[in-house]
Amino acid sequence: MNDQASFDAHDDGRDDLAAGPCTAFQVDLSCLLDDELEDQAAARAIGHMEACESCRAFVDDTRAHMRLHKDIHDEARLQARLSMLVGGDWAREAARAAESVDLVHSLATIFYQLGKAYVVAAVDPGWREKIFEAVLPIAATQGQGRGFVDGVLRGERQSTARLDWTRARAMFNGRLERIESPLEKGRKLLEEALGVDASHEEASLWLAYLHAHEGKRLVAAEEYRRIFDEAIRPENRGHAMMQLGRLHSSEEDWRAAVRCWRWITISGLADADERFWAARFNIGMVHALAGNRARSLQYFRVLLDRHPARVAEVAELVARSPKLRAAIDAQTGFPEALLHTCPELFAAPGGA
Repeated sequence: MNDQASFDAHDDGRDDLAAGPCTAFQVDLSCLLDDELEDQAAARAIGHMEACESCRAFVDDTRAHMRLHKDIHDEARLQARLSMLVGGDWAREAARAAESVDLVHSLATIFYQLGKAYVVAAVDPGWREKIFEAVLPIAATQGQGRGFVDGVLRGERQSTARLDWTRARAMFNGRLERIESPLEKGRKLLEEALGVDASHEEASLWLAYLHAHEGKRLVAAEEYRRIFDEAIRPENRGHAMMQLGRLHSSEEDWRAAVRCWRWITISGLADADERFWAARFNIGMVHALAGNRARSLQYFRVLLDRHPARVAEVAELVARSPKLRAAIDAQTGFPEALLHTCPELFAAPGGA
């Protein structure tokens, strides 16, 4: 099979495949959700799922069970919450343990938010890479961190965690100020967040993002894969796949990039969380770069149908992507077909 045929087989977007034996497909779909299915079988399973209501329900149920399985492995929270149901002294101890877990996670989150703010200030002052939630103001977040830790040190909040809260407070004062580079401040704070709570998914994502920015692509890719495998929150698994796909795309490994972004559409995340609309744009763009005009047009049309409020943003992305525009212009009839298929892009402000 040549490269283009193999690429098409991996990402078969047809909606009219005839339903086959559901049992066999459900085995494949289960493997697909674990990212353990080879490309051609994945394409067949996806095509069947999109045509079969029963198998779509099976995938939804399987995802729900996978989330539950991940949730019950958060041992500290699970034990504390279950113990609270029993009552008595054990329940009170469990409540204190649960509060302590929450305090630790809250401290890690403040470190993460402040670290993210410094990274964005250094890497992207215009904040064009809107890959996560909004960045919090640095001064306000630093003050919030001091107030939070002071409350623990004064005993207003009870913590049984083995954590040096005095050292944590110092991070919001002189220790942080001695670091001159905003990027290094961001790195240090993200590392502090993970030192406090190694399971903090967002801090891990941003540290991987920082690795990628510094050209440590292999380190970043490995970290994104780990987050995808271990994260409890589905949106963080989605963010890991978005960024891993971008790494593959920058190396022109189109098949690997599409595999990452297709997980976001197959899992339902692109429809459930509006932040992931760009997954469909990225797939359409990659097909254009790979010379597959028909598939590119299909994805751009689906993108506009599923996310009509994003028309202006899509038009802007096309307008400021010279490689994409060059790929469209290089294929005979592609510009005219794009105008016919997606006329909204040309009517939107900033559209071509």
